[in-house]
Amino acid sequence: MDAQKFMKTLGLDAQTLFTAGNLVHLVQAAAIIVLVLLAFAILQFALRRLLKGRATEQTMMLTRKAVRYSSFVAIVLILFDRLGLDLSGLFGAAGIAGIAIGFAAQTSVSNVISGLFLLWEKPFALGDVITVGDITGTVKSVDPLSIKIQTFDNRFVRIPNETLIKSNMVNVTRYPIRRMDINLTVSYSDDLDAVMKVLRETAMNNTFVLDNPETLILIDSFAEHGVVVLLGLWFLQSDFLDLKNSIMRDLRKAFTAAGFGLPSARVLLEGGGKRASAVEVKG
Repeated sequence: MDAQKFMKTLGLDAQTLFTAGNLVHLVQAAAIIVLVLLAFAILQFALRRLLKGRATEQTMMLTRKAVRYSSFVAIVLILFDRLGLDLSGLFGAAGIAGIAIGFAAQTSVSNVISGLFLLWEKPFALGDVITVGDITGTVKSVDPLSIKIQTFDNRFVRIPNETLIKSNMVNVTRYPIRRMDINLTVSYSDDLDAVMKVLRETAMNNTFVLDNPETLILIDSFAEHGVVVLLGLWFLQSDFLDLKNSIMRDLRKAFTAAGFGLPSARVLLEGGGKRASAVEVKG
């Protein structure tokens, strides 16, 4: 549809569009638009004050976006009304396209409904670190159709709300205290009581390990290359990297000083596909 046909559909005449009467209507429409914007700004401010401390950050974000979109629709309708535009012709011409769009919008409606369930359930908040499938990142935006997260290698990822409802989602930072599990494989010739004592002392001397809850030390299993011992360290989630880096050095020094053989089984470290000759870590 070219410009002339589109204007004809709306009931416009190019020769009479910019008449003095229409210019007056445009000025009136501009004044009304300013008042509408002011009213919606006041409404947004009032809602922000009302919801502060009572609603989550994502609820406030969705409320702001709802007010913004409503103001945009109101402005468009006011502008069309002041210009005397006939929208019935446009809607009639767009009837067939509307049916096609309706089928395509089913997914969008599903995402909106899923977003309402997420809003009610509150499995995460802005700033939380979540894992969905093989994607881990920080929640940056919560929208009616999707959420946006920023991965640790600075990638932007959009996840539809329907996917979140159907998938297992892990909130890594929901609780302030977490446990880091370290699986060490020690030699069959090493004294297990002495190994457990060294592990406990190493944990107690690390400033990032919490005293409460108490450190977990468990003889887990007998493997081909030795005895697997589980060391569970409780820590504040903000200290994850500091603990992970420091405890590895501490364990190596402690094992060397005690005369134990260093673990030799190749295992997978958390967060990447690199093989190591030390221990298995899960946080």
